[in-house]
Amino acid sequence: MATPGGSSSPPPPQENPIVEVDLDLLYGAESGWVDARTSCDHLPSLSSDLVHIPTPDTHCNRCQHPSENWLCLCCKEVLCSRFVNKHMLQHYQQINHCVALSYSDLSVWCFSCDAYLDAQLIPQLRPVYETAYLLKFGEAPPIRSV
Repeated sequence: MATPGGSSSPPPPQENPIVEVDLDLLYGAESGWVDARTSCDHLPSLSSDLVHIPTPDTHCNRCQHPSENWLCLCCKEVLCSRFVNKHMLQHYQQINHCVALSYSDLSVWCFSCDAYLDAQLIPQLRPVYETAYLLKFGEAPPIRSV
């Protein structure tokens, strides 16, 4: 095959640039790994009955969105995430109910602390985590070694 200059020789080989990788970005705090907190000052605001909760397939109480919903652990209202219509975030901003459980991955978030909470290690959150797990998967959660 001819090259633009009319020569039939192949183009010179391209050098592969060496990419330096910052390992702190890959494996450090900015890698997306989140250490959930094992305590929270906002736990006294939790509902006194977190064993009887709506099922994980409950739609958002405001917009009826079927997924990406959170359970307010203060009043047990089910509302959609900030990635849908932000109803749980608005609930926190308007009523200051700050602790919620995600029905997507069963994580617990404190809006006031701006942090995930370890629902398996915090005694006040363990019952709601276990109940949500049972409702979502039909079996008890596995025992986590610490």
